[in-house]
Amino acid sequence: MIKTLLMAVVAAASLGSPAFADTPGKGWISDAKVKTILAKRGYQVTKLEADDGHWEGEARKANVRYEFHVDPRSGAITKMERDHN
Repeated sequence: MIKTLLMAVVAAASLGSPAFADTPGKGWISDAKVKTILAKRGYQVTKLEADDGHWEGEARKANVRYEFHVDPRSGAITKMERDHN
């Protein structure tokens, strides 16, 4: 009985918890501002979240998908890579 209970606890713990995006920090530009910055460069944002201290997301431009990072304070695009998936 105890062995079965222990196995159930270990199995449940191994499932983990779902990953959640970070919360935008104090002094961050808004998600709407990020979308505006990218729209001015011709990108349509399809996904945007705060993650690991920056804005991160996906966008489309001319039917090509991109992954991007944006500095949360300056609004500078720090990564823009074509998504090959």
